[in-house]
Amino acid sequence: MSAIAGLFHLNHEPVTVDISNVLMGGLRKYPANDIQTWTKSNVFLGCHAQWITPESVNEILPFYDSERQLSITADAIIDNREDLFKCLNIRKEMRAAMPDSQLILLAYHKWGENCPNHLIGDFAFMIWDEKKQSLFGARDISGYRTLYYFKSQKTYAFCTTIEPLLSLPFVKKRLNEQWLAEYLVLTGMIDTLDAYMTPYEDIFQIPPGHSINVSYKEIKLSRYASLYHDERLKLRSNEEYVEAFQEVFQKAVDARLRTTRNIGSQLSGGLDSGAVVGFAGKSLIEQGKKLHTISYHPSSDFVDFTYKRLMPDERPFIKKTVEYIPGIVDYYYDFKGKDSYSEIDDMLNVMEMPYKFFENSFWLKGMFEKAEELNLGILLNGDRGNWTISWGMAEEYYAILLKKLKWIRLFQELNQYSQKVGGPRLRRLPLIARIGFPVINQLFPQEETFKMPMLINSEFGESTGVYNRLRQRGIGEDGWVSIDNIHQERRDLFQKMHPWNSGNTLTSKLSLRHGLWKRDPTNDIRVARFCMSLPEDQFVQNGIDRALIRRGTVGILPDEVRLNQRIRGIQGADWIHRMKPIWNEYIDELKRMKNDKMALEFLNKSVLKKAMEVVEEGPITEKAMDPSHKTLMRSLIVYRFLKKF
Repeated sequence: MSAIAGLFHLNHEPVTVDISNVLMGGLRKYPANDIQTWTKSNVFLGCHAQWITPESVNEILPFYDSERQLSITADAIIDNREDLFKCLNIRKEMRAAMPDSQLILLAYHKWGENCPNHLIGDFAFMIWDEKKQSLFGARDISGYRTLYYFKSQKTYAFCTTIEPLLSLPFVKKRLNEQWLAEYLVLTGMIDTLDAYMTPYEDIFQIPPGHSINVSYKEIKLSRYASLYHDERLKLRSNEEYVEAFQEVFQKAVDARLRTTRNIGSQLSGGLDSGAVVGFAGKSLIEQGKKLHTISYHPSSDFVDFTYKRLMPDERPFIKKTVEYIPGIVDYYYDFKGKDSYSEIDDMLNVMEMPYKFFENSFWLKGMFEKAEELNLGILLNGDRGNWTISWGMAEEYYAILLKKLKWIRLFQELNQYSQKVGGPRLRRLPLIARIGFPVINQLFPQEETFKMPMLINSEFGESTGVYNRLRQRGIGEDGWVSIDNIHQERRDLFQKMHPWNSGNTLTSKLSLRHGLWKRDPTNDIRVARFCMSLPEDQFVQNGIDRALIRRGTVGILPDEVRLNQRIRGIQGADWIHRMKPIWNEYIDELKRMKNDKMALEFLNKSVLKKAMEVVEEGPITEKAMDPSHKTLMRSLIVYRFLKKF
């Protein structure tokens, strides 16, 4: 609920007012309910506070506990407050008003450096331990709150955002070529595989699920946990699994409804955001509150060119959900006049680094702008649901049945699945065989699907050693992370740190800009670990994919949405269509980039030239998925960023 900052002079030099003002001054562009600082000799802590939860109103932060000789500054909403109250023996009369920051401080006093393992929620914090003469801090397990730092022999400085650190007189603004090389080589949506680096030399970040300890002797980063969970849950019936899911998910949703302001949620026509809205709506009705839903749809003159089972305009399904769930106030926005190209500079200012999700940038940012207008304190979403509550791809599960030689079960499932989705049941067997036995693809390769070309200038790549570095981590020459199957991809997502950085950076910084928090109960650690503990047949059964969430939302979502297996929403399909009025301006800048010596030190000239041939044909809406357009937009975003140095 805050932007935090601080300094620790390792050479014992006192922190001057001028230095602390520079650091805090970089946060003035963000709204704040209160701004406070705490200084003791060579240590400074600051907080640019935004009051979101009832307990945060008039909170003293930074907070100094004279009895324990601990001082904390925190950007946090803690979701397991009741559990912590019991473990920490907090008196009942003190619980309602106790801020989350003091709960964190007491957890540190009890468990020391192990305290992050006891915290559930979104957080980044730093604690000055006067007795140990050290700073200890941590970032939540998914990295929903950012925390950057600078280190030298003389000083350790930290901040929620990068710009205030770069404004310090002893910090030089220099491009981190290692970061940029990884960003350009990786052709997927991941920015880098190194979760510590940033695009700036000497500026690092605490990775998700990590803590940091800073003393006069050393700076030590430690991983305290991951979302991955390999324990298995065995219950007696399908009904018990559904009941257990509903209990853990309702708890996760309810924990994210704490705010003094209105509560909202992003809502599409699918299961994940629909489930969040359904479970949240049920609780809010009991509290006599409304739930404000925000939905994006394409511009009115957009002509749908997508495959018949894709739906760019999800309003028909969204409205069925809204009509079914009581207590919803619904809003629909096409974000007229917004487009991916015109938003580049502002998105770079928000992100403080390049980004790859340009197709959706205008409406992702627009959601926060509308949420602020609606005086929302919390904006719910279901972004991680595909990997948790709505996990379950039919073909992948059927491949497991095939490998285990469960022929009768497989053909029963295929028959039921075909009845629900359409098409002959045996038509899917070749695909299922290829999934189950990847060696078939090696022996009898199919026509290869086109992948994004590498954006990097090969000479720049060689000079940074990026190819060897990524090859050692399983990255092929095409720049794609090598994944054997979707189950491995899911494990990697919850075990590794780098997949979370880009999207959660946007979430954290847009939240800060608009004074509200975007929160995702589908990624609650209790929900994620519960879903990972379930047998695979809980996610696909009786011809139903994503079966757990479909069964778990009976009476919560309308059947038209809950049982829909034929149509899938697709967002941002109108991004080229929106750029038609400024297409010539876009082409002119691409030409400048293609001939810019500075840009070509880093970008692949031949790839840019080939892509330009397609783009110069004009703003053809149907080519929104064309890799040439993606190549040039990604390159242009990097080009704009490089011009800041």
